[in-house]
Amino acid sequence: MLLPGIVVVVETALFSTVFPPGKMSFHLEFFTSMNNNQEIIARLRERIPSFECVPGCHDCCGPVTTSSEEMSRLPVKSDAEHDAALDDLRCVHLGPQGCTVYGERPLICRLFGTTPRMPCPNGRRPEEMVEPKIERQVHHYIANTRQVLV
Repeated sequence: MLLPGIVVVVETALFSTVFPPGKMSFHLEFFTSMNNNQEIIARLRERIPSFECVPGCHDCCGPVTTSSEEMSRLPVKSDAEHDAALDDLRCVHLGPQGCTVYGERPLICRLFGTTPRMPCPNGRRPEEMVEPKIERQVHHYIANTRQVLV
């Protein structure tokens, strides 16, 4: 229980802030949720198999949405860059050599080619496809988190 008039300082790997009296519970709930989502993302990423794409291919790199947590890990792009990408029906992070954020690409991007529901148009795939349970969990996460256009 917090005492009235007590200022609380919270520091984690993700943030450091001071909460004034009476405001901590709302903020802690938000950051706990964010931390839980980051843990969910990390756990799901570990369970999605990877495979080698066809060099130069970007057939699955269209505009996608992602959670705020995943978006916060990507470089910020200007409105002009977003508009140009949308005009070309491509991801704003697609560069001349492919995905410029490959290591941080969103869950939906990682899922492409790893499930029969989202096959690679070039027939590439991992040795073992993603487990159906993990695919359902990814879609559940997407359906139940605030999504923003990448």
